[in-house]
Amino acid sequence: MTIPKRKIGNRMVNPVGLGCMNICWAYGPPVSDDYAKELLVRALDVGYDHLDTARIYGDGESERLIGEALKGRRNQYYLASKTGIFVDGKSRSINCQPDKIKAACETSLKLLQTDHIDLYYLHRRDFNTPIEESVGALADLVKEGKIGGYGLSEMSAETLRKAHAVHPCTAIQNEYSLMTRQSDIAVLDACKELGVTFVAFSPVGRGFLSNTFHGPANWGPQDLRAGWPRFQEPHYSANMKLIADFNAIAADEGVTPAQLSLGWVHARGDHIVSIPGTSKIEHMEENIARWDYEPSADVMTKLDALINMQTVAGNRYPPMMAAMIDTEDFAAA
Repeated sequence: MTIPKRKIGNRMVNPVGLGCMNICWAYGPPVSDDYAKELLVRALDVGYDHLDTARIYGDGESERLIGEALKGRRNQYYLASKTGIFVDGKSRSINCQPDKIKAACETSLKLLQTDHIDLYYLHRRDFNTPIEESVGALADLVKEGKIGGYGLSEMSAETLRKAHAVHPCTAIQNEYSLMTRQSDIAVLDACKELGVTFVAFSPVGRGFLSNTFHGPANWGPQDLRAGWPRFQEPHYSANMKLIADFNAIAADEGVTPAQLSLGWVHARGDHIVSIPGTSKIEHMEENIARWDYEPSADVMTKLDALINMQTVAGNRYPPMMAAMIDTEDFAAA
């Protein structure tokens, strides 16, 4: 079988990449160092060639684990990381000033045990620093050979165009799945027009579309989803009613729910790749096992009718987090 690869930067990669947040942060207690490293090594062995991390993931722990586990295999994968969100105790701030970007890149290079990062994102928009100034610093890093290209995360088509005018943007990474469609408003089309790769994070709906979790009652205080509207009642129960029908479609297709979700994302455009994350080796293997799966037009129609921005209950972020996002949004009902 010929595996359909897609372009990101100067590299052709498998449509399914690996998001490396969950191994150390966000959706519950981190796994052990040994298990995380085993997962990362196994990911390369089964065909992953695009790994995505960020400095904020475990305050550098994700980058450290990648550096330690894969330092002898650096040429086997396309490496992406991010800067712009900084944590000091319980406080979080966004800073994309040029000096801050360059200093953060040096730290990430050391943690990742590499001399270059293929793709370096601004993790969020710094509304106090013109995007043109931030991109200028990233362009300097490209010239110095420390990064291969830059990307933007959770940003709008307007911001992308401003950034791209200063220096060509490699990729934009926004949340995108059947349950989160904001990028349909303008960003997907802008990426297509400009030749920018769209990287879909949380492509399985932060777990909703993977049939792998059993509800907020089982989550501890380290799971960020517990504070997000879609995972709180009455929204959670309303959304779960959609999942039974979704799972039935997956069964009819002979794929898992996660594989169906990823197939939908990839079918939305040949300039799209996804980076599902997980802290379990079996789920990591499942996500990439059917990267060649393409839903038919009939299945796509069924999925779009079942799960869309009118049928999904609750916002994806609480108000404080939503205020940090630069993406377009649908008008309130």
